[in-house]
Amino acid sequence: MNDKLPSIRFKEFTDDWEQRKLDEILIQRVEHQTISDDAPLLAFSYAEGVINPEDKKTNKRDFIMTDKFSKIFSRTEFNDIIYNPANVIHGAIHRNKLGTGVVSPIYKIFICNGVSPKYMGERLHTEKFIQEITKYIEGTVIKLRTLSPEKFLEMMVEVPNSYEEQEKIGEYFEKLDQLITLHQRKYDQLLNIKKSMLEKMFPKNGKKAPEIRFDGFTDDWEQRKFGDGMDLLTGYPFESEKFSDNGINLIRGMNVKRGYLDLSNSLCMKWKSSEGLEKYLLENEDILIQMDGALIGKSYAKIKETQLPALLVQRVTRARAIPEKSNSDFMYQTIQRDFLKYIILNKTDSAVPHLSLNDIREFPIRVPNLEEQKKIGEYFSNLDNLITLHQRKLEKLQNLKISMLKQMFL
Repeated sequence: MNDKLPSIRFKEFTDDWEQRKLDEILIQRVEHQTISDDAPLLAFSYAEGVINPEDKKTNKRDFIMTDKFSKIFSRTEFNDIIYNPANVIHGAIHRNKLGTGVVSPIYKIFICNGVSPKYMGERLHTEKFIQEITKYIEGTVIKLRTLSPEKFLEMMVEVPNSYEEQEKIGEYFEKLDQLITLHQRKYDQLLNIKKSMLEKMFPKNGKKAPEIRFDGFTDDWEQRKFGDGMDLLTGYPFESEKFSDNGINLIRGMNVKRGYLDLSNSLCMKWKSSEGLEKYLLENEDILIQMDGALIGKSYAKIKETQLPALLVQRVTRARAIPEKSNSDFMYQTIQRDFLKYIILNKTDSAVPHLSLNDIREFPIRVPNLEEQKKIGEYFSNLDNLITLHQRKLEKLQNLKISMLKQMFL
């Protein structure tokens, strides 16, 4: 294999790539000015690059100032390369995709000279380049180590000889980023819809009915305890020295994450047989609640049929809906909405966060009749499935980008 060519390449290009020193292809921009109509104040996020200050993810520290309109900033133009000297090792280097403006003078800004800005923006953000930076950062205190412009410009990168090839690579990743942003936006919108509907389809404090209801339901919701409609069980104390590489999944506290079960090989232990332990066998739609650790009140999940058979381990509670009293989907949404608030109010005095089975049993909830529970549960179950679908699409695109960054660059 030619080490001067990437493993994936547009077929019309065949020339070798060449190594170039950054001071040959980047020129530092040193232009200072105040905020103006044609150069508004912009923000720089290590994750997103140049963004508007109004963005929710903006690092607000750049704007904690009372005299920002008289302060001197650094000017940046569309397609500039910008990095944060202190955080560049964490990926804080991006192409300016937003446009003309001013940013904090702590950031270092460069103009592309004879190379495609789109290509350079992606190349300088690859894992390989970020790792290479560690050889050039300066300082003895880890938290204060920075990358100076002089050291930055000493670094080497591989560049296609053809500007057209540089542009095609840059445009490919630009389109991929746009697709990722689109799916991220859809995913975030669905999360916001769910958050809003959890507030509107459940009664607010002091109320006996929710703001939004399905047609045909008018009765007040009743005050109950979580354990009134759920069969609760804590797990069996399996001996760790008898764990097996094969057999039935063991569901331990560390497997119960925020809304899902992590049964990856590194975390999932197994037990050879369920003989004599039938009581602890889990069923589809069982709700699992972690009982120890800093994330109690946040760590709960529903087990799926594809994750069975599985056995319940101590310090995890299994909550199974009693069919004539409650609906599993509804009760799961109740946990998502109110359980953490209940834990915060009742477990703040414990040095080591810990839940008892009684804590879970006594969790106060409001519930409608069983038919309305089923309607609400079905609505949120469908919404959760849609959220999961978009999450998986987003993850596939993000993984595709990671893979292509490795294969389309040297």
